[in-house]
Amino acid sequence: MSAIAAGRATDAGSGPAAGLDARVVVRRGGFTLDAALRAPAGSVVALMGPSGAGKSTLLGVLAGLTAFDEGHVRLNGRDLDVSPSRRLAPASRGVVLLGQDPRLFPHLSARDNVAFGLRVHGAARAAAADGAEHWLRRVGLAELGGRRPAQLSGGQQQRVALARALATDPAALLLDEPLTSLDTETAGDVRALLHEQLAATGTTAVVATHDAVDAVALADRLVVLEAGRVTQSGPVREVLASPATRFAAAVAGLNRVVGRADAAAWRAGDLVLPHPAGVRHPLTAVFRPSDVRVVDGPARGVGEWATRIVRLEQTPAGVRVRTAAPDVAVDVAADRAAGLAPGAAITLRVDPADVRFIDEP
Repeated sequence: MSAIAAGRATDAGSGPAAGLDARVVVRRGGFTLDAALRAPAGSVVALMGPSGAGKSTLLGVLAGLTAFDEGHVRLNGRDLDVSPSRRLAPASRGVVLLGQDPRLFPHLSARDNVAFGLRVHGAARAAAADGAEHWLRRVGLAELGGRRPAQLSGGQQQRVALARALATDPAALLLDEPLTSLDTETAGDVRALLHEQLAATGTTAVVATHDAVDAVALADRLVVLEAGRVTQSGPVREVLASPATRFAAAVAGLNRVVGRADAAAWRAGDLVLPHPAGVRHPLTAVFRPSDVRVVDGPARGVGEWATRIVRLEQTPAGVRVRTAAPDVAVDVAADRAAGLAPGAAITLRVDPADVRFIDEP
Protein backbone atom coordinates (compact mmCIF):
# COMPACT_ATOMS: atom_id res chain seq x y z
CA MET A 1 0.00 0.00 0.00
CA SER A 2 1.28 3.46 -0.87
CA ALA A 3 1.74 6.08 1.80
CA ILE A 4 -0.70 8.31 -0.07
CA ALA A 5 -3.48 5.75 0.36
CA ALA A 6 -2.86 5.36 4.07
CA GLY A 7 -5.77 7.64 4.90
CA ARG A 8 -8.12 5.03 3.44
CA ALA A 9 -6.39 1.97 4.81
CA THR A 10 -9.29 1.16 7.09
CA ASP A 11 -11.99 1.86 4.53
CA ALA A 12 -13.45 -1.63 4.45
CA GLY A 13 -15.57 -0.02 1.74
CA SER A 14 -19.16 -0.86 2.53
CA GLY A 15 -19.39 -1.99 6.15
CA PRO A 16 -21.86 -0.39 8.55
CA ALA A 17 -19.09 1.70 10.09
CA ALA A 18 -17.86 3.06 6.74
CA GLY A 19 -17.95 6.81 6.52
CA LEU A 20 -17.84 9.56 9.11
CA ASP A 21 -19.58 9.23 12.48
CA ALA A 22 -19.21 11.98 15.06
CA ARG A 23 -20.90 13.35 18.12
CA VAL A 24 -19.14 16.20 19.86
CA VAL A 25 -19.75 18.65 22.68
CA VAL A 26 -17.73 21.87 22.85
CA ARG A 27 -18.28 24.41 25.61
CA ARG A 28 -16.85 27.90 25.10
CA GLY A 29 -18.04 30.59 27.50
CA GLY A 30 -21.80 30.89 27.10
CA PHE A 31 -21.90 28.85 23.87
CA THR A 32 -22.30 25.07 23.69
CA LEU A 33 -22.00 22.99 20.55
CA ASP A 34 -23.72 19.63 21.00
CA ALA A 35 -24.09 17.98 17.62
CA ALA A 36 -24.03 14.62 15.88
CA LEU A 37 -23.06 14.24 12.25
CA ARG A 38 -22.94 11.15 10.05
CA ALA A 39 -21.77 10.92 6.46
CA PRO A 40 -21.88 7.48 4.81
CA ALA A 41 -18.78 6.55 2.83
CA GLY A 42 -18.65 8.39 -0.48
CA SER A 43 -21.48 10.76 0.40
CA VAL A 44 -21.48 14.54 0.61
CA VAL A 45 -23.21 16.24 3.54
CA ALA A 46 -24.03 19.94 3.48
CA LEU A 47 -23.81 21.68 6.86
CA MET A 48 -25.86 24.87 6.99
CA GLY A 49 -26.63 27.33 9.75
CA PRO A 50 -26.53 31.03 10.56
CA SER A 51 -23.28 32.73 11.50
CA GLY A 52 -22.20 31.66 14.98
CA ALA A 53 -24.12 28.38 14.86
CA GLY A 54 -20.94 26.31 15.35
CA LYS A 55 -20.25 25.04 11.82
CA SER A 56 -16.55 25.94 11.77
CA THR A 57 -16.12 24.67 15.33
CA LEU A 58 -17.59 21.30 14.34
CA LEU A 59 -15.33 21.02 11.29
CA GLY A 60 -12.35 21.98 13.44
CA VAL A 61 -13.09 19.09 15.81
CA LEU A 62 -13.46 16.66 12.89
CA ALA A 63 -10.12 17.82 11.49
CA GLY A 64 -8.40 17.44 14.88
CA LEU A 65 -7.69 21.17 15.14
CA THR A 66 -10.22 22.06 17.85
CA ALA A 67 -10.45 20.53 21.30
CA PHE A 68 -13.77 19.20 22.54
CA ASP A 69 -15.28 18.33 25.93
CA GLU A 70 -17.26 15.17 25.20
CA GLY A 71 -17.91 12.81 22.35
CA HIS A 72 -16.16 10.82 19.64
CA VAL A 73 -15.11 10.96 15.99
CA ARG A 74 -14.88 7.78 13.87
CA LEU A 75 -13.94 7.50 10.23
CA ASN A 76 -14.41 4.25 8.31
CA GLY A 77 -14.57 2.33 11.57
CA ARG A 78 -11.35 3.88 12.83
CA ASP A 79 -11.40 5.88 16.07
CA LEU A 80 -9.93 9.32 15.49
CA ASP A 81 -11.14 10.70 18.81
CA VAL A 82 -12.33 8.44 21.61
CA SER A 83 -12.39 11.16 24.25
CA PRO A 84 -10.92 14.64 24.78
CA SER A 85 -7.72 13.01 26.05
CA ARG A 86 -7.42 10.30 23.38
CA ARG A 87 -7.16 11.99 20.00
CA LEU A 88 -5.20 11.40 16.82
CA ALA A 89 -3.06 14.27 15.60
CA PRO A 90 -4.39 16.15 12.54
CA ALA A 91 -1.67 14.72 10.26
CA SER A 92 -2.63 11.13 11.17
CA ARG A 93 -6.38 11.36 10.58
CA GLY A 94 -6.67 11.09 6.80
CA VAL A 95 -8.80 14.25 6.90
CA VAL A 96 -8.22 17.44 4.91
CA LEU A 97 -9.84 20.79 5.77
CA LEU A 98 -10.19 23.35 2.99
CA GLY A 99 -11.55 26.81 3.81
CA GLN A 100 -12.15 30.17 2.13
CA ASP A 101 -8.42 30.89 2.10
CA PRO A 102 -6.64 28.43 -0.22
CA ARG A 103 -3.53 28.72 2.04
CA LEU A 104 -1.11 28.14 -0.81
CA PHE A 105 2.60 28.68 -0.25
CA PRO A 106 3.28 32.01 -1.98
CA HIS A 107 6.89 31.14 -2.88
CA LEU A 108 5.95 27.84 -4.59
CA SER A 109 4.41 27.34 -8.01
CA ALA A 110 0.98 25.77 -8.38
CA ARG A 111 2.69 22.52 -9.38
CA ASP A 112 4.96 22.56 -6.32
CA ASN A 113 2.08 23.40 -4.01
CA VAL A 114 0.25 20.26 -5.12
CA ALA A 115 3.43 18.18 -5.02
CA PHE A 116 4.12 19.40 -1.49
CA GLY A 117 0.98 17.71 -0.22
CA LEU A 118 2.02 14.44 -1.81
CA ARG A 119 5.56 14.69 -0.45
CA VAL A 120 4.24 15.25 3.07
CA HIS A 121 2.28 12.00 2.70
CA GLY A 122 5.39 10.07 1.77
CA ALA A 123 5.50 10.16 -2.02
CA ALA A 124 8.90 10.18 -3.72
CA ARG A 125 9.89 13.38 -5.53
CA ALA A 126 9.24 11.97 -9.02
CA ALA A 127 5.91 10.45 -8.03
CA ALA A 128 4.85 13.70 -6.37
CA ALA A 129 5.72 15.66 -9.52
CA ASP A 130 3.74 13.24 -11.70
CA GLY A 131 0.81 13.37 -9.26
CA ALA A 132 0.82 17.15 -9.27
CA GLU A 133 0.72 17.29 -13.06
CA HIS A 134 -2.13 14.77 -13.09
CA TRP A 135 -4.24 16.75 -10.63
CA LEU A 136 -3.59 20.09 -12.27
CA ARG A 137 -4.97 18.57 -15.46
CA ARG A 138 -8.02 17.31 -13.57
CA VAL A 139 -8.82 20.77 -12.25
CA GLY A 140 -8.23 22.47 -15.59
CA LEU A 141 -4.90 24.15 -14.81
CA ALA A 142 -2.47 22.03 -16.82
CA GLU A 143 -0.98 25.10 -18.52
CA LEU A 144 -0.58 27.14 -15.33
CA GLY A 145 1.47 24.79 -13.17
CA GLY A 146 4.51 27.05 -13.25
CA ARG A 147 2.71 30.11 -11.89
CA ARG A 148 2.88 31.22 -8.29
CA PRO A 149 -0.35 31.98 -6.37
CA ALA A 150 0.00 35.75 -6.85
CA GLN A 151 -0.18 35.14 -10.61
CA LEU A 152 -3.45 33.20 -10.34
CA SER A 153 -7.02 34.41 -9.91
CA GLY A 154 -9.00 33.58 -6.77
CA GLY A 155 -10.84 30.80 -8.55
CA GLN A 156 -7.62 29.34 -9.91
CA GLN A 157 -6.04 29.40 -6.46
CA GLN A 158 -9.02 27.52 -5.06
CA ARG A 159 -8.66 24.94 -7.84
CA VAL A 160 -5.01 24.43 -6.89
CA ALA A 161 -6.03 24.02 -3.23
CA LEU A 162 -8.63 21.44 -4.22
CA ALA A 163 -6.08 19.58 -6.35
CA ARG A 164 -3.63 19.53 -3.43
CA ALA A 165 -6.37 18.26 -1.09
CA LEU A 166 -7.67 15.47 -3.35
CA ALA A 167 -4.22 14.41 -4.59
CA THR A 168 -3.49 12.94 -1.15
CA ASP A 169 -6.55 10.64 -1.41
CA PRO A 170 -8.08 11.76 1.91
CA ALA A 171 -10.55 9.55 3.72
CA ALA A 172 -12.67 12.66 4.29
CA LEU A 173 -12.64 16.18 2.88
CA LEU A 174 -14.03 19.05 4.96
CA LEU A 175 -14.92 22.25 3.11
CA ASP A 176 -15.57 25.35 5.19
CA GLU A 177 -17.41 27.79 2.91
CA PRO A 178 -14.79 27.43 0.15
CA LEU A 179 -16.74 29.51 -2.38
CA THR A 180 -17.71 32.49 -0.21
CA SER A 181 -14.88 34.78 -1.33
CA LEU A 182 -15.41 34.09 -5.06
CA ASP A 183 -17.61 36.05 -7.45
CA THR A 184 -20.82 34.38 -8.61
CA GLU A 185 -19.53 33.12 -11.97
CA THR A 186 -16.25 31.80 -10.55
CA ALA A 187 -18.07 30.17 -7.64
CA GLY A 188 -20.33 28.39 -10.12
CA ASP A 189 -17.33 27.06 -12.04
CA VAL A 190 -15.56 25.83 -8.91
CA ARG A 191 -18.82 24.33 -7.60
CA ALA A 192 -19.18 22.33 -10.82
CA LEU A 193 -15.57 21.18 -10.49
CA LEU A 194 -16.16 20.12 -6.88
CA HIS A 195 -19.22 18.12 -7.87
CA GLU A 196 -17.33 16.41 -10.68
CA GLN A 197 -14.25 15.52 -8.64
CA LEU A 198 -16.07 14.43 -5.47
CA ALA A 199 -18.22 12.11 -7.57
CA ALA A 200 -15.21 10.80 -9.51
CA THR A 201 -13.11 10.11 -6.41
CA GLY A 202 -15.92 8.89 -4.15
CA THR A 203 -14.54 11.07 -1.38
CA THR A 204 -16.63 11.41 1.78
CA ALA A 205 -17.13 15.14 2.28
CA VAL A 206 -18.77 17.67 4.57
CA VAL A 207 -19.44 21.11 3.09
CA ALA A 208 -20.24 23.99 5.45
CA THR A 209 -22.06 26.68 3.50
CA HIS A 210 -24.56 29.55 3.64
CA ASP A 211 -25.73 28.91 0.08
CA ALA A 212 -28.59 26.56 -0.74
CA VAL A 213 -27.11 26.19 -4.24
CA ASP A 214 -24.11 24.42 -2.70
CA ALA A 215 -26.38 22.00 -0.88
CA VAL A 216 -28.47 21.26 -3.96
CA ALA A 217 -25.51 20.98 -6.35
CA LEU A 218 -23.08 19.07 -4.15
CA ALA A 219 -24.76 17.20 -1.32
CA ASP A 220 -26.80 14.07 -0.74
CA ARG A 221 -27.88 15.11 2.75
CA LEU A 222 -28.39 18.38 4.58
CA VAL A 223 -27.75 19.03 8.27
CA VAL A 224 -29.08 22.30 9.72
CA LEU A 225 -27.14 23.59 12.74
CA GLU A 226 -28.57 26.44 14.82
CA ALA A 227 -27.22 27.77 18.13
CA GLY A 228 -25.00 24.71 18.49
CA ARG A 229 -27.78 22.16 17.95
CA VAL A 230 -28.89 20.13 14.93
CA THR A 231 -32.44 21.30 14.25
CA GLN A 232 -33.08 19.23 11.11
CA SER A 233 -31.33 16.67 8.94
CA GLY A 234 -32.21 14.45 6.01
CA PRO A 235 -32.01 14.25 2.22
CA VAL A 236 -31.47 17.72 0.78
CA ARG A 237 -34.75 17.82 -1.13
CA GLU A 238 -36.80 16.70 1.88
CA VAL A 239 -35.28 19.28 4.24
CA LEU A 240 -35.76 22.12 1.76
CA ALA A 241 -39.33 21.03 0.97
CA SER A 242 -40.38 20.77 4.63
CA PRO A 243 -38.24 23.21 6.63
CA ALA A 244 -38.51 22.72 10.39
CA THR A 245 -37.28 26.19 11.40
CA ARG A 246 -37.41 29.77 10.20
CA PHE A 247 -33.75 29.59 9.16
CA ALA A 248 -34.28 26.43 7.12
CA ALA A 249 -37.28 28.04 5.44
CA ALA A 250 -35.21 31.09 4.54
CA VAL A 251 -32.54 28.83 3.02
CA ALA A 252 -35.22 27.08 0.99
CA GLY A 253 -36.68 30.40 -0.15
CA LEU A 254 -40.02 29.75 1.53
CA ASN A 255 -42.34 31.38 3.99
CA ARG A 256 -42.98 29.21 7.03
CA VAL A 257 -45.98 30.21 9.13
CA VAL A 258 -47.14 28.20 12.14
CA GLY A 259 -50.87 28.30 12.77
CA ARG A 260 -53.67 26.25 14.28
CA ALA A 261 -56.57 24.49 12.63
CA ASP A 262 -60.08 24.52 14.05
CA ALA A 263 -63.32 23.13 12.71
CA ALA A 264 -63.63 25.91 10.15
CA ALA A 265 -60.17 26.86 8.91
CA TRP A 266 -56.45 27.25 9.55
CA ARG A 267 -55.48 30.53 11.19
CA ALA A 268 -52.30 32.48 11.94
CA GLY A 269 -53.15 35.98 13.15
CA ASP A 270 -55.40 37.53 10.54
CA LEU A 271 -54.36 35.04 7.85
CA VAL A 272 -57.12 32.48 7.33
CA LEU A 273 -56.87 29.54 4.94
CA PRO A 274 -58.84 26.35 4.27
CA HIS A 275 -57.11 23.23 5.54
CA PRO A 276 -57.26 19.45 5.05
CA ALA A 277 -60.54 18.06 6.30
CA GLY A 278 -60.53 16.60 9.80
CA VAL A 279 -57.22 18.13 10.90
CA ARG A 280 -57.35 19.98 14.24
CA HIS A 281 -53.81 20.50 15.45
CA PRO A 282 -50.93 22.90 14.81
CA LEU A 283 -49.87 22.95 11.18
CA THR A 284 -47.20 24.87 9.32
CA ALA A 285 -48.15 26.65 6.11
CA VAL A 286 -45.37 26.81 3.51
CA PHE A 287 -45.49 29.06 0.45
CA ARG A 288 -43.15 31.10 -1.74
CA PRO A 289 -42.64 34.86 -1.33
CA SER A 290 -43.36 35.18 -5.06
CA ASP A 291 -46.83 33.68 -4.50
CA VAL A 292 -47.88 36.55 -2.21
CA ARG A 293 -49.45 39.68 -3.72
CA VAL A 294 -49.92 43.20 -2.40
CA VAL A 295 -53.57 44.21 -2.90
CA ASP A 296 -55.41 47.52 -2.58
CA GLY A 297 -57.99 48.14 0.11
CA PRO A 298 -58.95 46.04 3.14
CA ALA A 299 -58.75 42.24 3.38
CA ARG A 300 -61.79 40.63 1.81
CA GLY A 301 -61.78 37.05 3.05
CA VAL A 302 -59.91 33.76 2.87
CA GLY A 303 -56.29 34.19 1.84
CA GLU A 304 -56.21 37.96 2.40
CA TRP A 305 -54.96 39.69 5.53
CA ALA A 306 -53.87 43.08 6.84
CA THR A 307 -50.43 43.51 8.38
CA ARG A 308 -47.56 46.00 8.71
CA ILE A 309 -44.21 46.23 6.98
CA VAL A 310 -41.20 45.51 9.20
CA ARG A 311 -38.40 46.13 6.70
CA LEU A 312 -37.48 46.13 3.02
CA GLU A 313 -34.65 44.05 1.54
CA GLN A 314 -33.07 44.32 -1.88
CA THR A 315 -33.21 41.28 -4.17
CA PRO A 316 -31.82 40.74 -7.69
CA ALA A 317 -35.36 41.05 -9.08
CA GLY A 318 -36.64 43.91 -6.95
CA VAL A 319 -37.65 44.28 -3.31
CA ARG A 320 -38.50 41.75 -0.60
CA VAL A 321 -41.03 43.09 1.90
CA ARG A 322 -40.90 41.55 5.40
CA THR A 323 -44.08 41.82 7.46
CA ALA A 324 -45.24 41.05 10.99
CA ALA A 325 -48.22 39.13 12.39
CA PRO A 326 -47.51 36.74 10.78
CA ASP A 327 -43.86 37.02 9.67
CA VAL A 328 -44.09 36.74 5.88
CA ALA A 329 -41.80 37.70 3.01
CA VAL A 330 -43.30 39.15 -0.16
CA ASP A 331 -41.39 39.66 -3.41
CA VAL A 332 -42.34 42.88 -5.19
CA ALA A 333 -41.03 44.21 -8.50
CA ALA A 334 -38.91 47.34 -8.04
CA ASP A 335 -41.32 49.51 -10.03
CA ARG A 336 -44.18 48.53 -7.71
CA ALA A 337 -42.34 49.14 -4.45
CA ALA A 338 -42.79 52.93 -4.44
CA GLY A 339 -44.59 54.06 -1.31
CA LEU A 340 -43.77 50.95 0.71
CA ALA A 341 -41.95 51.75 3.94
CA PRO A 342 -41.33 50.18 7.36
CA GLY A 343 -44.31 50.66 9.64
CA ALA A 344 -46.80 51.14 6.80
CA ALA A 345 -50.04 49.14 6.74
CA ILE A 346 -50.37 46.67 3.89
CA THR A 347 -52.89 44.10 2.66
CA LEU A 348 -51.60 40.81 1.27
CA ARG A 349 -53.13 37.92 -0.61
CA VAL A 350 -52.02 34.33 -1.21
CA ASP A 351 -53.96 31.83 -3.28
CA PRO A 352 -54.79 28.83 -1.05
CA ALA A 353 -53.81 26.60 -3.97
CA ASP A 354 -50.22 27.86 -3.59
CA VAL A 355 -50.02 26.89 0.09
CA ARG A 356 -48.80 23.52 1.33
CA PHE A 357 -49.32 22.32 4.91
CA ILE A 358 -46.84 20.25 6.88
CA ASP A 359 -47.12 18.91 10.41
CA GLU A 360 -45.41 21.07 13.02
CA PRO A 361 -42.67 18.92 14.62
